[in-house]
Amino acid sequence: VKLVESGGTLVQPGGSLRLSCATSGLAFEESDMAWFRQGPGKQREGVAIIDMWRTTAYADSVKGRFAISRDNAKKVLYLQMNDLAPEDSGMYYCAAELPHGADIRVVVSQSLQLFRYWGQGTQVTVSS
Repeated sequence: VKLVESGGTLVQPGGSLRLSCATSGLAFEESDMAWFRQGPGKQREGVAIIDMWRTTAYADSVKGRFAISRDNAKKVLYLQMNDLAPEDSGMYYCAAELPHGADIRVVVSQSLQLFRYWGQGTQVTVSS
């Protein structure tokens, strides 16, 4: 299984970015998928999760600004990020496959590191 994130870059406050996570070797359409992030000096935290039925859950800090989506035909996960702020800076990681029965709202709100597969990350820097 391989997860490859892309789209991270330097962006000004208030700007937008779309991250992508290309997958291979994964039963993508059957997998719960997520974005986590880790800022400087911080622990990795949950950002957004989308399950196989396209139900979504978000961290409170990004609700209304970020949107997670998936393209099952292309086996790609996306994160649309709007109205970015400096505190959104960090390495953004794609993750795949939750244990059966996990509550995605709990997983994201408590930043539980339960996913089986992880990408290497893409760097997002929000700065003027």
